[in-house]
Amino acid sequence: MFSKILIANRGEIACRIIQTAQRMGIRCVAVYSDADANAHHVALADEAFRIGPAPSSQSYLRAEKIIEIAKKSGAQAIHPGYGFLSENTDFAEACEANNLVFIGPPSSAIASMGSKSAAKVIMDKAGVPLVPGYHGDDQTPETLRIEAEKCGFPLLLKAVAGGGGKGMRVVESMGEFDEALAAAKREATNAFGNPDMLIERYLTQPRHVEIQVFCDQKGHGVYLAERDCSVQRRHQKVLEEAPAPGLSDETRKAMGETAVKAAQAINYVGAGTVEFLYDVDGSFFFMEMNTRLQVEHPVTEMVTGQDLVEWQLKVAWGDPLPLEQSQVRTRGHALEARIYAEDPDQDFLPATGNLRYLSTPDESAHVRVDTGVVEGDDISIHYDPMIAKLIVWDETRDQAINRMVQALEHYRIAGVKTNIRFLHALADAQPFREADLTTGFIEDHRDLLFTKSKLDTHKALVLAAGFVLEARKSRESVSTDPWSPFGRRNSWRLNSEYAQPLQFQVDGDIHELKIIERDDHYRVFVNGSVYNLTAKLEDDYLQAVINGHRISIHGNLHHDQLVLFYEGDTFQCTLYQENYTFEDMPPEGGLSAPMNGSIVTVQAKVGNTVTAGQTLVIMEAMKMEHAIKAPADGVVSEIFFSEGEQVSDGAELIAIEVTDKSAEEAG
Repeated sequence: MFSKILIANRGEIACRIIQTAQRMGIRCVAVYSDADANAHHVALADEAFRIGPAPSSQSYLRAEKIIEIAKKSGAQAIHPGYGFLSENTDFAEACEANNLVFIGPPSSAIASMGSKSAAKVIMDKAGVPLVPGYHGDDQTPETLRIEAEKCGFPLLLKAVAGGGGKGMRVVESMGEFDEALAAAKREATNAFGNPDMLIERYLTQPRHVEIQVFCDQKGHGVYLAERDCSVQRRHQKVLEEAPAPGLSDETRKAMGETAVKAAQAINYVGAGTVEFLYDVDGSFFFMEMNTRLQVEHPVTEMVTGQDLVEWQLKVAWGDPLPLEQSQVRTRGHALEARIYAEDPDQDFLPATGNLRYLSTPDESAHVRVDTGVVEGDDISIHYDPMIAKLIVWDETRDQAINRMVQALEHYRIAGVKTNIRFLHALADAQPFREADLTTGFIEDHRDLLFTKSKLDTHKALVLAAGFVLEARKSRESVSTDPWSPFGRRNSWRLNSEYAQPLQFQVDGDIHELKIIERDDHYRVFVNGSVYNLTAKLEDDYLQAVINGHRISIHGNLHHDQLVLFYEGDTFQCTLYQENYTFEDMPPEGGLSAPMNGSIVTVQAKVGNTVTAGQTLVIMEAMKMEHAIKAPADGVVSEIFFSEGEQVSDGAELIAIEVTDKSAEEAG
C-alpha cells in the first residue's frame, strides 16, 4: 500500500480523504492557496505546501506545480478529490509520465466521458439507452438552432465538458434560445475552457437516479446501490438519498448492470458514477458518467457500510475489489443535505462572510458531518460556497428524514447567510416525505419551501430582549456592586418605576421595546402588547417562559448583531442606537450587486432607455453567472463598473433615472 499520497484539492473533500488515508497508515501531503493558508485541510495533513495565489487558476488548477510538489515531497500517488483537476485528462497523463499513480480512472476513460457528446456516442454503441437530442461536432449557431427545432421544447443546453450545473440552461422556446446559448457558452468557457454544447430533450417529470460503480485493474466491476439526486436547484444537487425510493428490485438490477456495462465499455478503473434520468413510466436514459468520487458518496457509504475512499486507494494500488456483486449488501436509508453559504430567498445567490459562530450536531452512528471549515473561517468568493455535508442514517426512510430534520435544527451558523432554514423546510415537506420526487421539485413546491419564520416578530423580539438583557447581566455581575440598588437593572428608582428602553432593527424597521425588570422576571412592552418573561442564559442557550409558554433557543450576540436559532429557523436583528449611521440605500431605480463577484459584461450604455426586467449586467460569482436586471423602466444615467472588475455585495452598479409613467399618462 502507498506510504504517502498528495491530495490535489481543498476543503471538505481534502479533509475526507485525509481521514481515511491516515486511518490506513498513509501520510498525507496537502496543497494550499494563499486564501487557504490556515484552512482545516492544511492543519489535518502531515505536511502542506503553498501552491499559489487565491484564484484556482493560479493554484489548485496548476497541474505542473502540483506534480512538482508531489515529487518533491516523496508522494507516490495523487488523489484529485472532485472538481478542479479530478476529470482532467492531461493531468492524469502527466501523473503517469512522472511515475505518480493517479487515484482515479485511466486518462482514456476520462477522455471518453469528459465530452458529454462523445460519451453519448460510446454509450449508444454499448447499447445504453439515451435521451433524444443532439451531440454532434458541428457547433455553429445555425446548426444548433436547427437541432433545437428537431429536438423540441423544452430542451436543455448543456456544456459538453461541464458539471455541477455550470454551462447549463433550460430553454422553453426558440425565442429564448439565442440568449440562453450565448450565456451557456460563456459560462462553459469560463469554467471548462470549452464552449461546445449538446442539446437534450428536457423531460418534464424526470427523476435523477445515479449508480455508484467500481472497477478494478483486472476488469471486474460492481455497483453499490443507487442514489436519488432529484432535488436540485439550478441543476445542482441539494439533497440526495440512498436507496432511491420507489424503485423495484428489477429496475435497480437493470440500472446497476447497465451502469457496470457502461463503465466496462471504456475500460474503467476506480470509483465512478453513471447518472440516469428516470421517467415516470419506469424507463431510464443515460445522462452522463462522472469519472471521480461524487460529492454525495457518503449516503452510499452509510447504507453499504463501505469506505469508498479506502476502495479507491486499494484499487489504485492494484488490489482486487473488496467485494463481489453478490456480497454487496444495503441496510437502512441515508440522506445528505449540502449546507451552502447562499441566500435561497434571492434565487440561491452565493454568499460570503466569516463563520463567526458555528455549532454542529453531535456525530454518531446516525449523524455524520463532512466539512472543511471550523468556526472563524471565511467563506470567500474564490471557491464553491459549500460549508459542509450533513449525512444521516436510520432503519427506514421516514426515520432518516426525522433524523435529518432534527440534525438541521442543531446546525447553527452566524456570520454568513446559509440555506439551513430552506433545507429544514425541504426535508420536512410532506411531498418529500411522500417521495413525490422530480428534478422540478423545488419549483413545484415553492410555497412549502420558502416559508415565513416560525417565530412571529413580537415573540422573537421578546426573546431577543431576554437574550440581550441576560447577556448584559452576566457580563456586569463581575464588575457591579451587588449591594447598590443603582447598579441593578430592575425597576428600582427613587419615587418612580424605570422602564428600560431597547431598540432592535429588523429588515430595516426599528422596533422600540420597554422593559421593566422585577426580581427574577421582566415585563416587556412591544407595540402596545405586554409580555411576561422569565429568562436564563447559559453560554449560547436561552431558556425562556413567555406568558406561560416555555421555549428554548440558541443565539449568538456579536457586538450589536444578534442571531437567534429556533427549530431550523433564524431570527436576525441589530441592537439599534440613535447615534448609529447607516449607509444610504442605492437611489430609486439603482442597480446594486447582490453578492461579491466580478463583472462579466455590461449590456447598457449611459443614455440607453431600458425596460423593467431587461438584463443590464452579468456577474460571475462562485463560477456561476447571474443576470442583473433593470428594476423599472428608465434611462441609464451612470455606470460605475466595467467588465472584469471585482465588486462587493451591495455596490451600486448602474444608476437609472426611472420613467414617471403616471406623469406621462397625465400629460
